[in-house]
Amino acid sequence: MSDSRQFKPEPAQILLVEDNPGDVRLTEEAFKQGRIENDLHVVSDGNEALEFLYQRGEYEDAPRPDLILLDLNLPRKDGEDVLEELKGDSELRSIPVIVLTSSRAEEDVVRSYELHANAYLTKPVDPDDFIETVRAFEKFWFSVVRLPPEGEGQ
Repeated sequence: MSDSRQFKPEPAQILLVEDNPGDVRLTEEAFKQGRIENDLHVVSDGNEALEFLYQRGEYEDAPRPDLILLDLNLPRKDGEDVLEELKGDSELRSIPVIVLTSSRAEEDVVRSYELHANAYLTKPVDPDDFIETVRAFEKFWFSVVRLPPEGEGQ
């Protein structure tokens, strides 16, 4: 007879691509307060994001993310370029991407969806609202939405 208490689901693997240390701290805090066990991996620019996703260099042992939180305004390679590259890759395109940015520009919203972002969220200015926004999409993406298994959608 097996003991069902031994089964423990794997933590959700989340990649946060964000160069603002304050926003990183708020996102980390929101996920700590959330109900979904997760491993939050943080990179600070678009090049690092691609290195992580392709498991190159220092990220050769990086896990495949279950969800990517992507800022648009990044150094070295911006979020639109990262989004375009990963959604154009048959191995990566099934990973949901939420654009989480301070930009309220209509053209950024339109362009993000044209590049197949799964959602576009504008970062609230108030820290408590920011944390609540992160917790709300955490609950939605990991409690409501059914995500494809790794390797599907190729």
